[in-house]
Amino acid sequence: MSKLGKTNAEFKLIEEGDKILVGLSGGKDSLTMIHAMKEQQRRAPFKFDFIAVTISYGMGENYSALAEHCKEHGIEHVVKDTQTYDLAKDKIRKNSSFCSFFSRMRRGYLYSVAQELGCNKVALGHHMDDAAESFFMNFIYNGQLRSLAPRYTAENGLIVIRPLIQMRERQLRAFVVDNGIEAIGDEACPAMRFDVKMPHARANTKEMLAKMEQDFPDLFTSLNAAFKNISVDSFFLTED
Repeated sequence: MSKLGKTNAEFKLIEEGDKILVGLSGGKDSLTMIHAMKEQQRRAPFKFDFIAVTISYGMGENYSALAEHCKEHGIEHVVKDTQTYDLAKDKIRKNSSFCSFFSRMRRGYLYSVAQELGCNKVALGHHMDDAAESFFMNFIYNGQLRSLAPRYTAENGLIVIRPLIQMRERQLRAFVVDNGIEAIGDEACPAMRFDVKMPHARANTKEMLAKMEQDFPDLFTSLNAAFKNISVDSFFLTED
């Protein structure tokens, strides 16, 4: 909570009067986030509201346990039913990686529900490991220096925030384990039901970073600092 509070103060993520949609997949990251947001409500010297929203892909998912968990902890929860799974059958070619397709569709539905519910912000559960992996994936595979911003404004005007962006993945995993919270894992991944190529880029990058951290224990601390200390004029930029 200390780290979350500092991140919030640094990037002005949660503010007075906000109504925030929190994307809740049921995984360890989003489960940690809804509990952190609930505790933040109690601690913050200002008022804000949030609602957890789960996007159903139309695969016959059963979110009753997740709904019951939210009810038990006094967290408002909505499940948005979609036909994304059936749509993917027509849109995705055999043996192709399609995580980006589901990610785009899920994000689009979250934005739509946020507008329907009168929310001005959408909170996503990305953490520091995600930011580091995205940076190196863009660097290695796309030739681009790009990561995950703590806060940005989407094209539709919604403000997207990442309250956990300075947390480590292992911290979030420890939270659900230590508190006996049952998280949804890879069994809910739509890719498991398709004959498709699994995304190796992220797995390879995660493995690379793990090896780097063994040699340089302060790697993620340095990356966190570097993401805020960018010398743009030192790169190969042309003057327009």
